Amino acid sequence: MRVAVVGAGGWGEHHARIFARREDTELVAVVGRTAERTRARAERYGTTPYTDLDLMLERERPELITVCLPNEEHYEVTLKLVHTGIPLLVEKPLVFDLAEADTLLHDAQGNFFAINFNHRYAEPVQRAKALIDAGELGDLVFATWRFGGEANRGGSPHANLIETQCHGFDMLEHLVGPISAVSAQLTDKTYGAFSTVALALDFANRAVGTMLGSYDSSYAYPDTQRIEINGTAGRLVIHDTVRALSFSKPGDPVEQRWHSTYFDDDSRNFAGTFDRHVDALLQALRAGDPPPVPAEAGRRALQLAHAAIHSHETGRRVACG
Repeated sequence: MRVAVVGAGGWGEHHARIFARREDTELVAVVGRTAERTRARAERYGTTPYTDLDLMLERERPELITVCLPNEEHYEVTLKLVHTGIPLLVEKPLVFDLAEADTLLHDAQGNFFAINFNHRYAEPVQRAKALIDAGELGDLVFATWRFGGEANRGGSPHANLIETQCHGFDMLEHLVGPISAVSAQLTDKTYGAFSTVALALDFANRAVGTMLGSYDSSYAYPDTQRIEINGTAGRLVIHDTVRALSFSKPGDPVEQRWHSTYFDDDSRNFAGTFDRHVDALLQALRAGDPPPVPAEAGRRALQLAHAAIHSHETGRRVACG
């Protein structure tokens, strides 16, 4: 399968790495804005550099395009690519504006259009999902998401909530079910943007939850990312996305714990969650199936973020149907 990568930035390197090294794909192009940087990326992965997107589309005729651009600059390029009808995988967030998200989804007209919520493909997350689906936790009662690190400053005052905590919205709905309402507290005390957010959540299944997301923390801290799901028959905790999963039963002081084994480098490699997502994505694309994580999931995370913003601005609980 002929694949083109649009974006020559930091995470975009993982896009190039994956499709250059797979035996079932050919990386036919890297498209970037800066000629020197794009050329260096293309040379590293044995492909052709472009700074002209239209020229790349004409010459290379890719069968899949992946997009990894600066967080607040997704819309125009994504819309252009949606109109080509070529299968598309984009990085989160989908966009920052709900009307733009709706335009993208409308214009895609059912074409293959995926978003990279790669956290779903971490080994602890997949094991946690299996435990929940098997009923090992009983009825789910409450859930907690915490994720914080150094600031990724941008033009939007809500960059943290939209571009980073979108993983939290997606993950909690993936594990617990639809969020039905949100109440928000946001602070801009450090550098003017709403860099730390605290949310209270209601779920459609009558569970409750919390989210704490921060750009005023550090990725060097242990458990900078932590998910806790509690049910009537058990509790699970996911540590740092890929590091470990613990599972406990009520009244039992002995917990079960999964961690990657000595030779299992792949499971403890955060970037490897994207490799796993690509495995599932290519399988679906070749089978003619919908994407495993469709772009609609990006629109849903954006909807929940805007509900949180509205809650903060009005001081009210906001429904998220």
